[in-house]
Amino acid sequence: MHTASMDMNTARHGHRSAAGDRQRSIGDARKRLDRLATVLDSAFRVPGTQIRFGADSALNLIPGAGTIVAQGMSAYLIWEARRLGVPNRLMARMIGNLVVDSAISAVPVIGWVGDVFFKANLKNVALLREHLDREDQVLDLRADRASAG
Repeated sequence: MHTASMDMNTARHGHRSAAGDRQRSIGDARKRLDRLATVLDSAFRVPGTQIRFGADSALNLIPGAGTIVAQGMSAYLIWEARRLGVPNRLMARMIGNLVVDSAISAVPVIGWVGDVFFKANLKNVALLREHLDREDQVLDLRADRASAG
């Protein structure tokens, strides 16, 4: 028996399309990763300024464990990008951003300040978003060609 919350395709055919499930999964991942990057890099504002920082910067104030937790969450973002099919070249750029962020964070005091200004997670999500948008355009073109033929 079908529920009212199922999409029209499910209601008509008794199954979900693989493309529809993939798009939903990608959309969910985009939202989740956008939220994570925001929390890590820009969730808070220094009062009286436009300077924003996130949990990544705050966690780095906790010697050792804080940095490990922050880098682990950043690594999760990259793992999700791999799961979404990001090509190796883009993965290398994303990992490079994380390596730079880790190097900055490793320097006591100065690194904490630098971490506020180098927002690796927001950079990585922007790279991922650009890739997914290009993929969507390619898939749309293929669908248009298939329906025209």
